[in-house]
Amino acid sequence: MPSALSEHPEDPIVAVATAPGRGAVGIVRVSGRGLAALAHAITGRVLTPRVAHYGPLRDAQGAAIDHGLALLFPAPHSYTGDDVLELQAHGGPVVLQLLLARCLEAAAQADAADGRALVPHLRLARPGEFTLRAFLNGKLDLVQAEAVADLIDANTEAAARSATRSLAGALSRQVAALAQRLIELRTLVEATLDFPEEELDFLEKADARGRLAAIAADLERVIDRTRQGALLSEGMTVVLAGQPNVGKSSLLNALAGAELAIVTAVPGTTRDKIGQTIQIEGVPVHVVDTAGLRDSQEEIEQLGIARSWREIASADAVIFLHDLTRAGQSDYEAGERAIEARLGDPARLLHVFNKSDASTAAAQAGGLRISALTGAGLADLRRVLLERAGWHASPQGDVYIARTRHVQALRRTAHHLAAAQALAARADAALELLAEELRLAHHALGEITGRWTADALLGEIFGRFCIGK
Repeated sequence: MPSALSEHPEDPIVAVATAPGRGAVGIVRVSGRGLAALAHAITGRVLTPRVAHYGPLRDAQGAAIDHGLALLFPAPHSYTGDDVLELQAHGGPVVLQLLLARCLEAAAQADAADGRALVPHLRLARPGEFTLRAFLNGKLDLVQAEAVADLIDANTEAAARSATRSLAGALSRQVAALAQRLIELRTLVEATLDFPEEELDFLEKADARGRLAAIAADLERVIDRTRQGALLSEGMTVVLAGQPNVGKSSLLNALAGAELAIVTAVPGTTRDKIGQTIQIEGVPVHVVDTAGLRDSQEEIEQLGIARSWREIASADAVIFLHDLTRAGQSDYEAGERAIEARLGDPARLLHVFNKSDASTAAAQAGGLRISALTGAGLADLRRVLLERAGWHASPQGDVYIARTRHVQALRRTAHHLAAAQALAARADAALELLAEELRLAHHALGEITGRWTADALLGEIFGRFCIGK
């Protein structure tokens, strides 16, 4: 897609800012410079800044399109940092489209004083462009801007509360504090490089080793909390895998608390993946039921099995479901070995032994014994899934929402800090190399809040927002 910073970012923009469909209230939002004349053309009055004015919202002939509220927020005291005009009307799609068209029409009107358009170049906003303006105008940093989208998309209470903390600047403050400490250390290193004649033992006198160790330790705590936030934001994907009739569909239904998948005694009933998102301690877990894995000559079932393997390859965790009632049967055990040989990374593999209600057979070492029918063992399964994902609830409840991008940037920061610590531990280390590792660590931190961010990344981030936000 084109860069979010291209295509005349200084142009005024307008969009419907509420969700599509019918509702009690709908909002048309305009952001740009010099919107007072546009507000007057639509409302027929001079608006007092930051005061809600009730009255007719008029068309070009002066007839009322609707009666509603108009609010004008002059720059820089607005969401975007530009002037913002909000028209709040009844939430019918036709009414909002009429108001949107009226804004574009009125903006093109010639001003009586100088003959210029009231709001030159007013155009429809692209997805996320209002929040992009807020970022470009310094009203939000990139973490806070992403938190706006995360708050809108939150599907658990924990995710919503964590997004609110990020929007309020919790993660940004942590990153800024680490960055300031890195700046201070970089300043000392580079000053020493500039004045080598002083022959100061920099590593000793500036306590570079101690300061690096303290920054690295605090960074690890931020990484841990950010990983928790990324889980709340993006969740984890768990695929149910196993032979036909081991109870995968029953387990999906039991975890979801609803009859989502058809359960029969006929092998191969599930032909395609069935997914459901559940919550475990506020963490979204995307559970995917797949076709039973076996050798099949039926073309449709073969396609379903091929899709199963693709889902398994991309999953965060795989539940390999076993049937306790068939343990010891030669054909069944041969199938188990064949599947396990293809499942790959054992670190994301969880062996779960189903149908404990119908068998006294024990689970293998390291596996869980459950019954999808009665619910026995499901609480342990949920707990282990969270452990596999790296989740541990914060006793203070102070996790902030985050994204994989943030975790990756923090890990790059940690990598460069570790390299800097290794250099600082050497008596013969070149300070130039230490300075470079500190610079790279500082740069990686800056990517999180947008201090150093490629335009292409901004386009990717803001392009996922809804129009009007």
